[in-house]
Amino acid sequence: MAIFTSPAAKIPNPPANFRTPRKAQCRSSSTVAMSAPCVSDEIEQSKLVWVWTESKQVMTAAVERGWSTFLFPSEPRFREIAEEWSSIALIQPHFFDGSEIFNEKNELLAFIYDVSSPQQLQKLQPDDDNSDTVVINFSGEWQVIPAENIVAAFQGSKKTVLAVSTSSSEAQVFIEALEKGLDGVVLKVEEIEEILKLKDYFERRSEVRNHLSLTRATVTRVEAVGMGDRVCVDLCSLMRPGEGLLVGSFARGLFLVHSECLESKYIASRPFRVNAGPVHAYVAVPGGRTCYLSELKAGKEVIVVDQRGFQRTAVVGRIKIESRQLILVEAKDLNENIYSIFLQNAETVGLICPLEGDKATKTSIPVTSLKVRDEVLLRLQGGARHTGIEIQEFIVEK
Repeated sequence: MAIFTSPAAKIPNPPANFRTPRKAQCRSSSTVAMSAPCVSDEIEQSKLVWVWTESKQVMTAAVERGWSTFLFPSEPRFREIAEEWSSIALIQPHFFDGSEIFNEKNELLAFIYDVSSPQQLQKLQPDDDNSDTVVINFSGEWQVIPAENIVAAFQGSKKTVLAVSTSSSEAQVFIEALEKGLDGVVLKVEEIEEILKLKDYFERRSEVRNHLSLTRATVTRVEAVGMGDRVCVDLCSLMRPGEGLLVGSFARGLFLVHSECLESKYIASRPFRVNAGPVHAYVAVPGGRTCYLSELKAGKEVIVVDQRGFQRTAVVGRIKIESRQLILVEAKDLNENIYSIFLQNAETVGLICPLEGDKATKTSIPVTSLKVRDEVLLRLQGGARHTGIEIQEFIVEK
């Protein structure tokens, strides 16, 4: 399949008698979070995905996952494919000819740029007003820095900027460039697996916008129990006061263990670290799953949760397992159900406290100061698990 042609200069002017219909200038694609109307505030919260493929199986997989906009060359055989697919599924076919992208009604929607040099990158300017949408093919060896330069140059612009990606991992680079990312991607693939991987990535992204329900629990037992192999989880992200990981001896009740971000007299703050507990404990990971602390390793993701229940994903940078003195903490919920956790017996290890009303009067309590009747936060969920996935079955844990 032919790749994009590079415009010789700035975005070419449309024909003199051509007027882009207002409707054609709206985002004409499926979005990740929702099907957004042409409203800038809502558009900011979503990422566009167009799919460029000749595979009917890839098309089917994409449509089943909510992505219905497909990009084709304008040659007759591709128009025949688009017509065939339109009879199978409700899709929005777009066609490119040279540097221009049109819809089925031959309305100009976007311009394509092939960027392989700094000079070509500089020709892309947000004040060019010929089209609301720009598609960029970064055909050179460099992708990350050029994408970041585009994000910086187009910030505050009303233009929609997409990048051509040949894999889900490449798409992630463009979506996360300078944190804000480009507005979306054109996923040019012939394998279903790449569709599945990209959808899984977006689901993990959208998961962090959900608010987790946390439960107030009352401490019923605090007891030193001897030595054990405990796990420190060092993340590739910094944590703020009130944030930590969900950890527990039972998946049905996970304690919110505070990070080591707080200052102390005897040891420097380590805002990237959670002293999480012994190797057998469960920890919450993306997708509503759990895994054992002993299974974590560099590159895996965990869920970071704050005092109000807001969550985000973070990448594990390192795991440290060392033999340390442990303390057993048990707590009960309002229904008198008992949950437990083991933690290192140290002043830098703490459990996060509930809010009082809407205010955080206290962030955490060190386990060395924890007493019966103190209140901490729990995440309650299904206890039966198979490879970390919640299942419905009879189970007794104690």
